[in-house]
Amino acid sequence: MSELMRVSLSIEKPLMEKLEELIERNNYANRSEYVRDLIREKLVSEQWAGDVEVVGTITMIFDHNARELQKKLTNTQHDHHEIVMATTHLHLSRSICLEVIISRGKASMIQALYESLRKQKGVLHVTLSMTSSGVNLS
Repeated sequence: MSELMRVSLSIEKPLMEKLEELIERNNYANRSEYVRDLIREKLVSEQWAGDVEVVGTITMIFDHNARELQKKLTNTQHDHHEIVMATTHLHLSRSICLEVIISRGKASMIQALYESLRKQKGVLHVTLSMTSSGVNLS
């Protein structure tokens, strides 16, 4: 683990009170843990904006009875084979499926895959969860 450093900061009382509420509401043990997470979150968002190698999960709900949809979704993933690491497919009902696609690559490429998938007729909902490959977070 890296060396810990003590820092102090000045913050307006109303803002400090809101910080304390956030810490309590999110069940953090202390301010330090909360601030560390805020910094890491900002670093991850900057990595995505900087278009470096990142990791993303795309979660998609779709109607598998939609004409040619399964074929289009598979072809789209094959078109992005260099960033698709794994796919998990679940049957939620007789006609509704969930697919989770784990991807790794440039942020812009993962976002392009997400956009391609969500535009398909029969796709009901898609989310993109973005994170870092772990580089420069500690």
